[in-house]
Amino acid sequence: MSDSGAENADKGAENELPEKVEPVKLLETSADPAPQEEEDVEEYLKSKNIILLDYEKQMFLDLVEADGLLVCAKGLNYDRVVISILKAYSDSGNLVLVINSSDWEEQYYKSKMEPKYVHEVANTANERERVYLEGGLQFISTRILVVDLLKQRIPIELISGIIVMRAHTIIESCQEAFALRLYRQKNKTGFVKAFSSSPEAFTIGYSHVERTMRNLFVKQLYIWPRFHESVRAVLQPWKIQSIEMHVPISQSITSIQSHILEIMNFLVQEIKRINRTVDMEAVTVENCVTKTFHKILQAQLDCIWHQLNSQTKLIVADLKILRSLMISTMYHDAVSAYAFMKRYRSTEYALSNSGWTLLDAAEQIFKLSRQRVVNGQQEFEPEPCPKWQTLTDLLTKEIPGDMQRSRRSEQPKVLILCQDARTCHQLKQYLTQGGPRFLLQQALHHEVPVGKLSDNYAKESQTRGATPKDVSSNKDTRKEEVSGSQPPPAGMDELAQLLSESETEGQHFEESYMLTMTQPVEIEPAIDIKPDPDVSIFETIPELEQFDVTAALASVPHQPYICLQTFKTEREGSMALERMLEQLQPHYVVMYNMNVTVIRQLEVFEARRRLPPAERMKVYFLIHARTVEEQAYLTSLRREKAAFELIIDTKSKMVIPKYQDGKTDEAFLLFKNYDDELTDENAKSRQAGGQAPEAPKETPKVIVDMREFRSDLPCLIHKRGLEVLPLTITIGDYILTPEICVERKSISDLIGSLNSGRLYNQCVQMQRHYAKPILLIEFDQNKPFHLQGKFMLSQQTSMANADIVQKLQLLTLHFPKLRLIWSPSPYATAQLFEELKLGKPEPDPQTAAALGSDEPTAGEQLRFNSGIYDFLLRLPGVHTRNIHGLLRKGGSLRQLLLRSQKELEELLQSQESAKLLYDILHVAHLPEKDEVVGSTALLAASKQFGAGSHNRFRMAAAASRRGRR
Repeated sequence: MSDSGAENADKGAENELPEKVEPVKLLETSADPAPQEEEDVEEYLKSKNIILLDYEKQMFLDLVEADGLLVCAKGLNYDRVVISILKAYSDSGNLVLVINSSDWEEQYYKSKMEPKYVHEVANTANERERVYLEGGLQFISTRILVVDLLKQRIPIELISGIIVMRAHTIIESCQEAFALRLYRQKNKTGFVKAFSSSPEAFTIGYSHVERTMRNLFVKQLYIWPRFHESVRAVLQPWKIQSIEMHVPISQSITSIQSHILEIMNFLVQEIKRINRTVDMEAVTVENCVTKTFHKILQAQLDCIWHQLNSQTKLIVADLKILRSLMISTMYHDAVSAYAFMKRYRSTEYALSNSGWTLLDAAEQIFKLSRQRVVNGQQEFEPEPCPKWQTLTDLLTKEIPGDMQRSRRSEQPKVLILCQDARTCHQLKQYLTQGGPRFLLQQALHHEVPVGKLSDNYAKESQTRGATPKDVSSNKDTRKEEVSGSQPPPAGMDELAQLLSESETEGQHFEESYMLTMTQPVEIEPAIDIKPDPDVSIFETIPELEQFDVTAALASVPHQPYICLQTFKTEREGSMALERMLEQLQPHYVVMYNMNVTVIRQLEVFEARRRLPPAERMKVYFLIHARTVEEQAYLTSLRREKAAFELIIDTKSKMVIPKYQDGKTDEAFLLFKNYDDELTDENAKSRQAGGQAPEAPKETPKVIVDMREFRSDLPCLIHKRGLEVLPLTITIGDYILTPEICVERKSISDLIGSLNSGRLYNQCVQMQRHYAKPILLIEFDQNKPFHLQGKFMLSQQTSMANADIVQKLQLLTLHFPKLRLIWSPSPYATAQLFEELKLGKPEPDPQTAAALGSDEPTAGEQLRFNSGIYDFLLRLPGVHTRNIHGLLRKGGSLRQLLLRSQKELEELLQSQESAKLLYDILHVAHLPEKDEVVGSTALLAASKQFGAGSHNRFRMAAAASRRGRR
């Protein structure tokens, strides 16, 4: 155990950049404020009851002074800066919109604001219009915002500004970029302030930073890494007391780790050997063990996935599996790791993998995993997790001893931080039940054969199982049942109880637990869980009235009060840890797993408290040195540092146009403006020498169904200069002209619609009401433009794929007028829509909304029986332009059969159409002899037309033969 100071807590994070980059100069976001201005800011923040660190004040000043994108390191949360800006604009005279925030961010910021300024988003359009006019703050979903902006329900000119969260996700085609473009086109004075804490995201793709800033309409980029001089100056004086505890791992785990890395190395070399022409730079063993490996792999291989052979795809899948095996070995208990390992020892998996299970290293992995659970005599003796004993020593010896040395009389509190809920649950079970009982419970849960227990294991299990009896008198009976600390009866009842416990636990684990010690220090600790494990902060537990925590802790003043917590929770995200630190005010923090973000959160928390060194919290890091765990931590640090270096370098070379903020019309000149288009000189000369006055060209309009605003296409259509009209329509998704109706389907939606029969009904409706129905099959722009293959089309068998193709063929046979368009991306679709509309009349929103509805309209097609309408439309010579005249004057089908060809010509207004219709009604159409079916078809036809059936066809055929003679 070595005291290494705060520098080790953030390994390498404070290292300076290489000499060629000058971070201090490039990171100067703005000049130091004048003393008077700084005093004003201090007074303002104090009046709003906001306490900011110095670097946070600088962030606040930068963003108040000018719009921009702020990118900060993970852990240096910008939440207080956002709160300061929101409070600065909290007034009924301002309307501030916050977009792209997660649910837990929205709840957190709302809780920090005055309720009278925060307005909930109304469900109805009229209510939303009223709420917009009330001003204040609105956390709104972007889809609703885009529709309201297009329908002008929101007073765009009166919006004070928009705050964008998670700005690294803003791409050109997303809804947030669409909303910002609509906002900037009509509002030149409001602000746009964007925040992001994911620098690595800006390294993916070409010039991601510049494109994001262009989409946000901002000109300033503020960069705040951990090695920023201002951040270091704030955190260094209040550095945490950190103690690194290098926990040795067993020889079995070391060997398993070595063998898994050996197999990974072999597979990485194999994948590079097979694909020499493909860039596989990101596929390295170092990246394979990181958490973001699947994202790196997806970004690199998605576009060429259909070009890779089956062996490469198997290797990619196996690399993910091997990473899971590594995590299970390092972090899970021996029994769970062995059960997980057994899944890949089956015959089915051996036949479907890339062949790694046949390697000698794989055999060693399976053998060593079993040895961790069963000893040499084939007795059940599972190996405990390496960190368990170290954690026990910390809680029973190190922390109580430190409390005595420091002569603290207050109640000590310990916060144990884990990477996930599963680890959190594992520690709770270990501390409440003891390791042996927990491992036996895991064996029963995973159906691992227990057989005979070893003598050492049985003795230890009995010792730990009897411990809670000593404290049972101090606890309420109900609490014992909840914590499971009361020893169960022997025999089958114990097995039944353990099995039932595992079943009730299932795979759902809580993200936080509150525990307290009630044992003397000399005996191993029995820790009892509070009545309600769902609630992480003890002040909010309703059972506190029945369970007097203060009295319980006062009786044992030097025993730790323990809280188990994950790094972040689903309900509160990373804010859960910050709230826990503020309310619990722990004296000791045990980092059971390593995490860069959490270490920085602890540093910032300590800097806010400004306590003397003796009163600061001690942080213990439990880490397996020279293992995959340490390597993954260092890799995440290195990747973040490299990302910031790239962003800093980009900022130094970036050329930003003056008009990029959108406050002048120059920013929108790249989009087509049909009102300002002028025809060329040749066109003018044809109009009587250019003397004829030319009417202004109308902006093309596209009617878009409201449900389509979940996709990227409306945004890209608008960007090409077309006017988007949001409307709830029942037929089609996009109406381009009075005749052209488009039904858009993604690949997954196409498969589902074909299988359910929904697409057939949609095509029936389109063909009934529109002359040119179009089925648009759109591919993802990040995926290959390639339909064949099990991976892209469906995860089912090839028979199902063939079935899909057959259904597409049937669809084209049933609807001859249906056009199929295959589009590689939404960008191509937007361009296609623009070309389809050239020179065509604009669609009418009222007509489009009325079609297909139950209400009667002026449309002629609704006056007739839809079944007769569809039948006639399928006859040769009948189309959408003449069917209404035929329905009005044709009478009935019987009367239609009696009409001559001349009369049909008058009805259809076409000689050719009349002949086609007359022939299909009066001439017998028998198969020709030279057709594929040949004589078989003729024989079937002669039988069909025998014995008085179909006399009309026989008479017509005879008449036609006489006529030819």
